[in-house]
Amino acid sequence: MRMQDSIHIYATLARVWELTLNVEAWPEYTPTFTKIELLDNHSITVGSTARIKQPLQRAKVWTVTLLEYRKRFSWTTRLMGTHITASHGLVENETGVINTLTIDIEGRLAPIIGALLRRPILKAMAVENLGFKTAAEN
Repeated sequence: MRMQDSIHIYATLARVWELTLNVEAWPEYTPTFTKIELLDNHSITVGSTARIKQPLQRAKVWTVTLLEYRKRFSWTTRLMGTHITASHGLVENETGVINTLTIDIEGRLAPIIGALLRRPILKAMAVENLGFKTAAEN
């Protein structure tokens, strides 16, 4: 099951990419995160891990699985028999950047988990994207 939210940000690709990779600062500009702690080092690389605490949830460890410079960053975790991948995709255009957040839920319980969590996940992604937009444009 895939969920997605996109927003146009009037900022440079370099600025939006900087915000995207500075994961430990995300709680400063989006209430969808309480705390993010990089566990291996203080940079995002394929294979690095982070402990993420979100409101009303237990902390989860996410592992970076994809990093394409100034294009895309993905990480994964497991939840109740599912495999969740969260991605941040950036596409530059003449007036800024389209920032696309994607959540993919896979596994035998994905239809159930997806149905239960679809609405709150979509709401959280929209709030997160707005936080990125506000931070990048200020």
